[in-house]
Amino acid sequence: MTLSGFLVQLLNGLSAASSLFLVGAGLSLIFGVTRIVNFAHGSFYMLGIYIAYTLTDRFGGGVWFWPSLLIAALAVGLIGGLVEMLLLRRIYRAPELFQLLATFALMLVIKDAALWIWGPEDLLGPRAPGFTGAIDVLGRRFPSYDLVLIVIGPLVLGLLWLLLTRTRWGTLVRAATQDREMVGALGVNQAWLFTAVFALGTMLAGLGGALQLPREPANLGLDLSTVGDAFVVVVVGGLGSIPGAYVAALLIAEVKAICVGIGNVDLWGYTFSFSKLTLVVEFLVMAVVLVVRPWGLMGRPQAVSRSAAPAEAPQRPADRPLKIAATVLLIALLAWPFVTASSPYLTVLAIDLLTATLFAVSLHFIMGPAGMHSFGHAAYFGLGAYGAALLVRSIGLPMELALVLSPFVAVLGAIVFGWFCVRLSGVYLAMLTLAFSQIVWSIVFQWDDFTGGSNGLTGVWPAAWLADKRVYYYLTLALVVLGVLAIRRALFSPFGYAMRAGRDSPIRADAIGIDVKRVQWVAFVIAALFAGLAGALYAFSKGSISPDTISVNRSVDGLVMVLLGGLQTLAGPIVGAVTFTWLQDAVARNTDYWRAVLGSIILLLVLVFPQGIAGFFSQLFERRRKVSA
Repeated sequence: MTLSGFLVQLLNGLSAASSLFLVGAGLSLIFGVTRIVNFAHGSFYMLGIYIAYTLTDRFGGGVWFWPSLLIAALAVGLIGGLVEMLLLRRIYRAPELFQLLATFALMLVIKDAALWIWGPEDLLGPRAPGFTGAIDVLGRRFPSYDLVLIVIGPLVLGLLWLLLTRTRWGTLVRAATQDREMVGALGVNQAWLFTAVFALGTMLAGLGGALQLPREPANLGLDLSTVGDAFVVVVVGGLGSIPGAYVAALLIAEVKAICVGIGNVDLWGYTFSFSKLTLVVEFLVMAVVLVVRPWGLMGRPQAVSRSAAPAEAPQRPADRPLKIAATVLLIALLAWPFVTASSPYLTVLAIDLLTATLFAVSLHFIMGPAGMHSFGHAAYFGLGAYGAALLVRSIGLPMELALVLSPFVAVLGAIVFGWFCVRLSGVYLAMLTLAFSQIVWSIVFQWDDFTGGSNGLTGVWPAAWLADKRVYYYLTLALVVLGVLAIRRALFSPFGYAMRAGRDSPIRADAIGIDVKRVQWVAFVIAALFAGLAGALYAFSKGSISPDTISVNRSVDGLVMVLLGGLQTLAGPIVGAVTFTWLQDAVARNTDYWRAVLGSIILLLVLVFPQGIAGFFSQLFERRRKVSA
């Protein structure tokens, strides 16, 4: 790469960093103060570019272009404030992760609202007046509008610094980022502080989107792609650090730009494509930063946040009514293929429900009893699925042996990834799991010769004696039931008690001789084993496998299942997996706007059952038991 090409790539990185910083700074403010893992933050970015398109299309370019971008950002901020007051304020007393579930549902609603208003087509906005051309940079052309973006990033950083350091409101925001309970104890109205912060954060996201209108079309895929980058910026920069967010955005954007500029390089007879690293380079950067500096580049360890939710009750072995209910459910599952003999599709749906159940139960094993929040559990589901497919196709193993061995492919991944992950906690641990998951996804997506690349692998069918879906259903049922029982048995073993002790009080657990990190590492591996088994069963049931099984969507689905059912109950992941998978299937087959309907249902369930569906009924039965006693 020539000097001029290198310089142009650096300038491209600077322009990309500004928009990335605006989104990341907004998310950093929101998460730092409210502790909300706002999955809908990318949706506000998307709304910013859509609203800017509408305003510029209505009023035209010229003098109205720049005011239209500012008005779009303000409109998004107003929408964000209303969302906080009407929705999030109602669930602040729920466990913090349930706010994640609410924002995920909100993301679904906003996506279909955008689909209804603006349609499915990409919408390309006008050029910025006065900046439609390009300038010469050492003989290369560089868009003049990108120079505007390069200036806007530091300008907004300076304005935010003045707001946060020279005003009383900014002082309260910085104090709440470190210890929001203490701010409340001093008499500050937290509700309005949270509303103002959420509105400002979403306004910044909307501004970031609006500024991209001359560079990229408005489309419905911007929400999920943007929120991933925003989370990376927040974590790499350090939770609550606005300068850290800018440094992280600059670092990630420049690394991406340099990878594009390098292109293909011949190393030891092999052609290595640096440009392909752009799909995953931000997650590689995040993984390296978190391993070396667990609190981010400019972050500091956060004070322990005390949830306003009720304390979790100790887990107890199943009593007689629960055992009776489980027996009745098992009998119903055994009879299912005969009851639904006239509809083979229901048997296929039941297999999907079972594999989803095992996946959700394995995720709950580390999220609930172990207290390790994972945003990348799909990695082990996908490793199990691809392990099964490759063992059958590439090595030629019998399907039965491949089904036995494939979960151990996921175990190998968990041994490596888990060793790094258990050294972190909270959102930093969750984001490191996401980073490793995206690294696995990138390898699978781009290794065409081995994994089939974006096309995946086909012809992954079960053995001849399992060709009948009803027979395969019974095999899946047997393995899932055994898997769920094995996980439940582990929870009530000495290992399970040690795992919960490490979650509730790591210092005390260490004082009595429990190696907390080793216990968490083993728990991580056990969860991966059963997630890998679920992935293998899924692969053979579908007959093919694709990179979607390792995508962020799959990990988010697992989170939704666990949280929807209830994080604090052992039955929660089962109830959540069945409810979410069935709703997703039923709603998607009956309406074009299935995301909005599904999101609305999830929002309703979150508001009615803030402890999850199973958690709500568990608390109800517990109260009745105490009254009768």
